[in-house]
Amino acid sequence: MNIQQIGEDFFISGQIHPENMRELAARGIRGIICNRPDNEQWGQPDFSTIRAAAQMAGIEARYVPITHGRVTPSDEAAFREALNSLPKPVLGYCRSGARSASMYGAVAQRAA
Repeated sequence: MNIQQIGEDFFISGQIHPENMRELAARGIRGIICNRPDNEQWGQPDFSTIRAAAQMAGIEARYVPITHGRVTPSDEAAFREALNSLPKPVLGYCRSGARSASMYGAVAQRAA
């Protein structure tokens, strides 16, 4: 995992796996936003598997899939709602972390 902090209580990462949950919890992550659609790439864990592992580690997880290159206003609203309602700090992930970073930037810009 390559975790980068891009906001006071927001971090990004590429694809995470169920076995990463203990490390995330140890780092203090309390919320996860998945921005990667299920079945985007062969072999990636689906969100239900990630959510189950997160719950076992005491982390809340939300599914806000963003299709690469097709962000809609409803996507942004769903991301904002997840970000505002999850316990902090929050980790957003997708394939590389770029979509999660873009969504966070868009939401933060509108809030400013």
